[in-house]
This record gives sequence, C-alpha cells and structure tokens, in this order.
Amino acid sequence: MNLLAPRRLSCGVLILNAERELLLCHVTGHHHWDLPKGGIDAGESPLEAAVRETAEETGLRLEGAALLDLGRFDYRPRKDLHLFAALLPRVDVATLHCASEFSDAGSGRRLPEMDGFGWFALAEAPRRCSGRMAVVLTQRLELGRVLARLQSPQVPGAWPRGRTRVAEIALGEAP
Repeated sequence: MNLLAPRRLSCGVLILNAERELLLCHVTGHHHWDLPKGGIDAGESPLEAAVRETAEETGLRLEGAALLDLGRFDYRPRKDLHLFAALLPRVDVATLHCASEFSDAGSGRRLPEMDGFGWFALAEAPRRCSGRMAVVLTQRLELGRVLARLQSPQVPGAWPRGRTRVAEIALGEAP
C-alpha cells in the first residue's frame, strides 16, 4: 500500500422527510442499503459531486443551494465521505431509478448500481447499511439532529416547511 497516496473522496446526500425517515438505495448484489453517493470527479466540488451522484443513483435532481453541508468524515482507511442533507416530501420510491451501471463479474451483464429504494425510520436506517455507514449515521451524525437542523428556519438556505428541495424527479430517463 502506498502510504503517500491521497485519500479518495466520496460525496453523498442524506435525504430525510418530515415523517422522520431516511431514503436509502439497495446496493445491487449485496444485502445492505446505502445513501446515494459516489466518487468525486476531477474539477468537481463536493457539492457538485453529491448532486450528480444523487441524480445518477435515484433520478432526483436536487438544488445544491438548498442542501445542508454536514462536512467531511473518515469513512474507510483510504477514503473520506463528504455528506450533505436535504429535506424532501415522501417521494414515491416507485418513481426512482438508477442510471449508473457496472459490469457484473460473473455474467458480464450491465446492472444498475442500485436496484431498489426505500424510506426507513431514522432508528432503523443505520441497521440496513454497511457497518462503516452505520457508524457515520449513528456516531458521527445524529439523524434526529440533522432533521431538526433541516426544519429550522435559521439554517442558511432553509426553505419554508412543506416546500420541496428537489428541482425535479427525472422520470423515464433510465437507459
């Protein structure tokens, strides 16, 4: 292992609703669920990467100015995670889709990175995620406090309650 190699950065969004639920994506071929997130591209800001990854993995096109910056977290030995949060109405998960794909090692078929979506109670959501993500959600963040910050009118860029923080849901754009 090259100890001088830079840490990689993954960026994502916690999408919460007023019913105290977190939107998670089921990771294709695995038992766990995850946030919409992924690697940052050259020249991209963490916010731009988080908005892009959310659009690719869910079809939700979020407005970057409306996101709450939660900061950067140690995630894996050579990888950090920069998270943002959004307060949305309870979007119907049947309208969501993942446009990003990978080649399955066994069959060579192209599969979506995420093959399902669900809203989970804040207490339940970390148990659905991988161990490392559960640590971030429970020990480095407290989901109830994140939701309270999103609902507070004092949050910079906060919108009035009931107003959506999504620019659009991109329907029917899956390849």
